[in-house]
Amino acid sequence: MKRILVIEDEQVLREELVLLLQNAGYETLSITRFEDVCAQMIAAHANLVLLDINLPGTNGQLILRDFREVSETPVIMLTSRTSEMDEVLSMSFGADDYVQKPYNPTILLLRISAVLKRSSGSGSNLMQYRGVSFSPVKGSLVRAGQEQILSKNEAIIFQLLLDRQGEIVTRDDLMTALWDNQEFVNDSTLSVNVSRLRTKLKALGLADAIETRKKQGYVLR
Repeated sequence: MKRILVIEDEQVLREELVLLLQNAGYETLSITRFEDVCAQMIAAHANLVLLDINLPGTNGQLILRDFREVSETPVIMLTSRTSEMDEVLSMSFGADDYVQKPYNPTILLLRISAVLKRSSGSGSNLMQYRGVSFSPVKGSLVRAGQEQILSKNEAIIFQLLLDRQGEIVTRDDLMTALWDNQEFVNDSTLSVNVSRLRTKLKALGLADAIETRKKQGYVLR
């Protein structure tokens, strides 16, 4: 199920939009605290964001600009503004579409579907973790302009830990994932790869990212 994050400050519109999306089969999240919005967007791990331009004390276009520095997650701007300049500015900051209010619910759902299909077919599948953009395809971690390239084993390990963030991932689970990808590993090899992954995360300021649970496995915090 695709997850859509709704960022709309007007409660009635937000609740109507959430209901529309849920009835269409989407999982939904919404933001009601409009401080550190970009950080909340990253933490949501959404497949698509619906972002209002007019927000309390901030501006959706500026939030989008900051978000694009760390994420390629599709963003559709929602606005009651009619200025062409707002649309041009939004698209130049990286918006995937621009929808004016009041919108036709059916048309909005079609445009959401179209953006999701484009993003799925583009090979853009960045995952987010504590301000880090992770590309499983490229095998890279990027934070604040710094990049760490992972080996194939390290990328497989990190993706499994990220998919199950906060849960204990056993060493057997990790070795099975590596074997499934035709990578030869034993217990010692796994330890070496986890150690190297930790070093690369530490270089990005995340020295505490992977916690060892003795006799159990690892947890990505």
